[in-house]
Amino acid sequence: MVKFTLEDKINAIELYLSGKESYESIGQSLKTDGITIMEWVKRYKYHGIAAFRKSYTSYSAQFKLDVLNYMNEHGASSREAAVIFNIPSAGNIRKWHRLYEIGGMMALEPKSKGRTTMNKENKNSTKKQLLAEGSVEALQAELEYLRMKNAYPKKVECLSSRKGSITSKDKAQVVYELRREFAVQALIKLADLKRSTYYYWINNLNRPDKYAEMKSLISSIYHEHKGRYGYRRITLELRNGGYLINHKTVQRLMQELGLKSLVRMKKYRSYKGNVGKIAPNILKRDFVATKPNEKWVTDVTEFHLFGEKLYLSPVLDLFNGEIMAYNLEKRPIYPLVSKMLEQAFTRLSEGDAPVLHSDQGWHYQMKQYAHALIKHGIIQSMSRKGNCLDNAVIENFFGLLKSELLYLQEFESMEHFKQELEQYIEYYNHIRIKTPKSFWCFQ
Repeated sequence: MVKFTLEDKINAIELYLSGKESYESIGQSLKTDGITIMEWVKRYKYHGIAAFRKSYTSYSAQFKLDVLNYMNEHGASSREAAVIFNIPSAGNIRKWHRLYEIGGMMALEPKSKGRTTMNKENKNSTKKQLLAEGSVEALQAELEYLRMKNAYPKKVECLSSRKGSITSKDKAQVVYELRREFAVQALIKLADLKRSTYYYWINNLNRPDKYAEMKSLISSIYHEHKGRYGYRRITLELRNGGYLINHKTVQRLMQELGLKSLVRMKKYRSYKGNVGKIAPNILKRDFVATKPNEKWVTDVTEFHLFGEKLYLSPVLDLFNGEIMAYNLEKRPIYPLVSKMLEQAFTRLSEGDAPVLHSDQGWHYQMKQYAHALIKHGIIQSMSRKGNCLDNAVIENFFGLLKSELLYLQEFESMEHFKQELEQYIEYYNHIRIKTPKSFWCFQ
């Protein structure tokens, strides 16, 4: 290790303060690193030339404790503390920290120099006294740690119950709130938080939230649609209002607010085997229509409430995603479908010959159903057996309907549910956003 004289250090400091060279260039010329030069400069700024005069100071236990407390309160490193308190080596401070953790205040007491004589009896009694005092200090330190370990989760729980998850920002806030009761370094370690991350968030705590207005808008849109919108549709709604924002930003802000759409549930299936004629799969998952009444899809779903059942049979136009006709019945009888067809036929114009696609449910295998379609020039198409993806659009609509209405609201009776269902279909047709052409992919 290279030893430097007082003159070397002063010359290096003056050279840096003159602004002619950097820490690194000076360090290279002296065959050392830039950090050492930086430490000399800081010591000189704090203590002047006295910082480099050799001294043989014996530090008291209280002085050592003051240094350790300063490091905890200000998050200073051992190098920084050595500069501020003019301690020759940062290694001494690290040694004090280890001793304090093991034996408390007693371990920081300076040892007497030279050899002392004592008889065996005095030696044993002194040793027992030191062990007893050390044990008390160790117990006090352990008690303090347990208090901190108990206080930290309580603060965390308050934040997680409000938001649903704990972030590094929340952890930093908890540490900041508890800093007057416990050592900052110990809290950071308990929170599994990096020191730099902690100080980043603390320095930014008082800054205004640049997304405050956006969060308010997102929350307003979410509750206006009763939690039915996810981040994609909220992004579209914001853009319709003139706000240019990335969908990933909306997703992150919704996570911070604890807002998300509900999970979809499974649907009722009406397949009962081959009870009639099976039509070919003409649609072949081509769900894009270029004009109205070109491609229709249909299916049946079940609702079970208040010990009663209700069945819905809708027809959806793939051109714009509109529910153009539907019927409700208490039983899954054939009129459930036939009445729906009568409504749908009224929407046909002269020359229209749509493809009507369904699954292989027993309603759609009936002769009456096939004859009704032929009579009005409609081409029948069916999904392959056991393949729900062939009719994905109507399946998707049922998933939305149940997650955005059935599982989201509370109802007083089946009649009340029917009223809400009719209102939802009106909302779905005229208010709810649908993306062009590929709307069914992003419901």
